[in-house]
Amino acid sequence: MDLKSVLATQGYAATRPATATEATAGDTVAPVGEFARALQQREEQAVDALTTGADPMSLVQALAETQLAVEAAVTVRDRVVEAYQEILRMPV
Repeated sequence: MDLKSVLATQGYAATRPATATEATAGDTVAPVGEFARALQQREEQAVDALTTGADPMSLVQALAETQLAVEAAVTVRDRVVEAYQEILRMPV
């Protein structure tokens, strides 16, 4: 299994509670906050690497992790939209 698959799986697992059927309104806010904090941390890492001349590998890693987190969020969003459209197509 490659690193991209592992990180995508971890990102999906982190966002999974937001899509669970038994989730309450309070439960869905927590993953969104965690996602925002993760993106902010990666952004800070990238800025530090660019401004202080820190390790370029940390910049590359921060950018890759951010990309995977966004891809995982988009995948979850797409599945939610697809499920909603399927519900709309159901005969009444």
